[in-house]
Amino acid sequence: MQKGQIRVQTENIFPIIKKFLYSDHEIFLRELVSNAVDASQKLKTLSNSGEVSGELGEVKIEVILNAKEKTLTIADRGIGMTSEEVDKYLNQVAFSSAEEFLSKYQDANIIGHFGLGFYSAFMVADKVEVLTQSHKSEAGTVYWSCDGNPEFELYEVEKKDRGTSIILHINDESKEFLEASRIQSILNRFCKFLPIPIYFIDVEEANKKDKDKEQEAPKPINQTQPIWVKKPSELKKEDYEAFYRELYPFSELPLFWIHLNVDYPFNLTGVLYFPKIKQSYEIQKDKIQLYCNQVFVTDEVKDIVPEFLMLLHGVIDSPDIPLNVSRSYLQGDPNVKKINSHITKKVADKLEEIFKNERPEFESKWESLGLFVKYGMMTDDKFLEKANKFLVFEDTEIKTEGEGENQKSAPTFYTLEEYKMATETLQKNKEGKHVILYTTQPIQQDAYIKACKAKGYVVVKMETLVDAAFINHMEMKWENVQFVRVDADVVDNLIDKQETSDSVLSKDETEKLKGLFQMDVKDIHLTVEVKGLSKEAPPVVATRPEFMRRMKDMGAVGGGMAAFYANMPDEVSLTVNGNHPIYNKILKEDETKQKDQVRTLADLALLSQGLLKGAELSNFIERSVRMMEGASKDETASV
Repeated sequence: MQKGQIRVQTENIFPIIKKFLYSDHEIFLRELVSNAVDASQKLKTLSNSGEVSGELGEVKIEVILNAKEKTLTIADRGIGMTSEEVDKYLNQVAFSSAEEFLSKYQDANIIGHFGLGFYSAFMVADKVEVLTQSHKSEAGTVYWSCDGNPEFELYEVEKKDRGTSIILHINDESKEFLEASRIQSILNRFCKFLPIPIYFIDVEEANKKDKDKEQEAPKPINQTQPIWVKKPSELKKEDYEAFYRELYPFSELPLFWIHLNVDYPFNLTGVLYFPKIKQSYEIQKDKIQLYCNQVFVTDEVKDIVPEFLMLLHGVIDSPDIPLNVSRSYLQGDPNVKKINSHITKKVADKLEEIFKNERPEFESKWESLGLFVKYGMMTDDKFLEKANKFLVFEDTEIKTEGEGENQKSAPTFYTLEEYKMATETLQKNKEGKHVILYTTQPIQQDAYIKACKAKGYVVVKMETLVDAAFINHMEMKWENVQFVRVDADVVDNLIDKQETSDSVLSKDETEKLKGLFQMDVKDIHLTVEVKGLSKEAPPVVATRPEFMRRMKDMGAVGGGMAAFYANMPDEVSLTVNGNHPIYNKILKEDETKQKDQVRTLADLALLSQGLLKGAELSNFIERSVRMMEGASKDETASV
């Protein structure tokens, strides 16, 4: 029998371990099970190299809970340890056996990088016992124990099966880890895809089953061969969809996926899914899970996955990313930067491939894809360069193909270059910039859209959460392109080459009409001008300067310095169509009717912009009813 002190530089190491080794104490189970996986993988490696002869038997891991005895045991049938190895690896804190093994067996699939992993047991246990039998035939079975002080016991006992059992005597502060549901939850989170079968045994539950004589074949709690460790050629569509359902059981099936499989200049495997996102408010980040050799690490992958791809779902697995590192380490790690760039390239290549080969399918999924693409173009210049080829704009015009029962309706989509070609002759301003006309609310802005279409202009939809920022960003990135919302000006002025005709009104009538439209509207700064628009144009058109409207929109969602504009009055221009025949009648009415009719026309124009609210809206309704009643009386009198 051997007694001694664990060789550390301070006797206060155990209190430090208990409080500060990991922020989440549940990590102890991940560490101990992962070490058991290491031991099992090492045994297989030695067997494959001929250094271990004979049958290995079932190589598995058991997590055994005995709530009555207040113990939790992690038992493996792996490589085991000799007395010398126990002394070397357990009594020298922070010495990782994985590092030495890796230096000899470069191809071994060892998790490694754990350092103080074994000692995480002392975060939840008053006493830890280890019973281990080496794979070396001449070695005896070794018993080691420590009660959380820098003292241990180490001696040989009667021979047991090959492998290691770690028995934790759970302390009173950690009683939660004596609950079967708690242990199952931790195993499901961290060990769900480990490469060695793991069985959870609740002794109390097992005893009940024995009494009831119910014998069921135990099933491992993990899937040892998740799809990301397989070759894409081995998998079918159904395999990817089934795995997605396993990860996200309450989600719709994804649009498509990307299988990552890289072995140089870094190791990276995984599957990334593009989820369906029908509304901007459905966006959810932190849905990508990071693994290290199939051990779950975290779902906070901001520094590993490009920001715009945080919208994706799925898993990535890389042994080149240490399990226990700080964010500052990740930000400076060269492998992390390489992985980040590679993922961006793979996603861009996949999108381009689908666009080229299956464009109708690509367009049918644009409602969800557009968010990824636009977000990526704003945040990653390399992605922007590639995405310029497959970014599409959806036309407000619905095209119809076929006849009779075969007739189908579908939206038209343009790439940037296709849009330029389709609008080359009509949609350039006096600076020679290409004007992209867009709508943010097709229903509310329908009148403006129809007016634009009547002139032969092409109006596209820009109605997602990211479009306001996207428009501003692209005007800086793209040469000679300007975005203009359909309600930013009257149709005849949208493209500066267009000219308006003279008003049919006389100078005095024009001044009279302009004066009638000078009015006070709460929270709105009005400017009025009378122009000779076409007779088919509305009597009054309310427009908002593009720049000021953008700044107010950005300020409303907390857009930094633009927040200054959020509380400013709306700038609105009322363009009075002097050529509309309604004014010939209005100018002949008495002053009271003129004011009511003009104010109603102005309110209708403001209503089209969604700017008529509160008391102004109530006044509009009351006035409209009063005018209808007056008109009804006039008709009765004339009869």
